[in-house]
Amino acid sequence: RKILASIQRRRGPNVVGIFGLLQPLADGLKLFVKETILPSNADIILFILAPILTFFLSLLGWVIIPLGFGSFYTELNIGILYLLAISSLGVYGIIIAGWSSNSKYSFLGALRSTAQMVSYELTIGFSILSVIICAKSLNLVAIVVAQKTIWYCIPLFPIFIIFFISCLAETNRHPFDLPEAEAELVSGYNVEYSAMGFALFFLGEYANMLLMSSLTTVLFLGGWLPPFPFNIKLFDILPGSFWFSIKLVLFV
Repeated sequence: RKILASIQRRRGPNVVGIFGLLQPLADGLKLFVKETILPSNADIILFILAPILTFFLSLLGWVIIPLGFGSFYTELNIGILYLLAISSLGVYGIIIAGWSSNSKYSFLGALRSTAQMVSYELTIGFSILSVIICAKSLNLVAIVVAQKTIWYCIPLFPIFIIFFISCLAETNRHPFDLPEAEAELVSGYNVEYSAMGFALFFLGEYANMLLMSSLTTVLFLGGWLPPFPFNIKLFDILPGSFWFSIKLVLFV
């Protein structure tokens, strides 16, 4: 918000915390303590279940993401298949939210989002298949180790670009934000949600965005590996999570 304010030549938030830096925390707290409004024509059980399901599924994929050497908790030999399965389940929370709201705007937004996610999962799957062929493994840790000599974003540069664009569409980022077209559908499938339900959709969406950025880092940018293959003592001092975080920030 401070950056947007500076672009528009405004001061922006300047009351909560030093220079208004704690304003996002105040906004989040205000959102969580607001009253939850349930539409009279909605299917209440499914209406409440949809944001919980979306948020829960967005967190399940983080279980096998290797943030650094030795920092992963579950090393699955079928890690790629696990991620593809979890990501394919995410559409259920969205379509349930659109249908249970009993609103034409929510339902049309859910249909748009579901169609877009299912369509681009195909390109994501074929892009990941190219990485699997090069690494000869479905294990995410083995894929990172296989990039010690060269990151896959160099020999597989066209695949890398396709994967990155597909991730933008999968997470409904600009210019693939058609499900949230304000002029047509107001806010998309979450237009009827407020307070905690809206917050869970918001957190789930950004958790999924971070997950796709982390997956891009693991598959194409060497994960926790330093940027140069030759030994430099300074690089050995820095932990792998440091390099992973830098690469992750580039795609968020």
